[in-house]
Amino acid sequence: MSGTVTMYSTTWCGYCRRLKTQLDREGIAYTEINIEEDPASASFVEKVNGGNQTVPTVQVVPAGGAAEVVMTNPSLAQVKQALGA
Repeated sequence: MSGTVTMYSTTWCGYCRRLKTQLDREGIAYTEINIEEDPASASFVEKVNGGNQTVPTVQVVPAGGAAEVVMTNPSLAQVKQALGA
């Protein structure tokens, strides 16, 4: 599986922890950004979630030039599908 996965999260988010565990188990690499420490990322999350700082927000850029996909609280299956698995 190729492409890039960026997870926007917070330290206290249980849904974020669950998804990170699932991605780790599946061997899917991701970059995690704590929106409480990065104002620009917090603004991005608000923009794609109707003004709300909803996490996890996951941005997937598939390999091969396919369009990026941004999902809010996705399942592991949704992330894999976005990557083209």
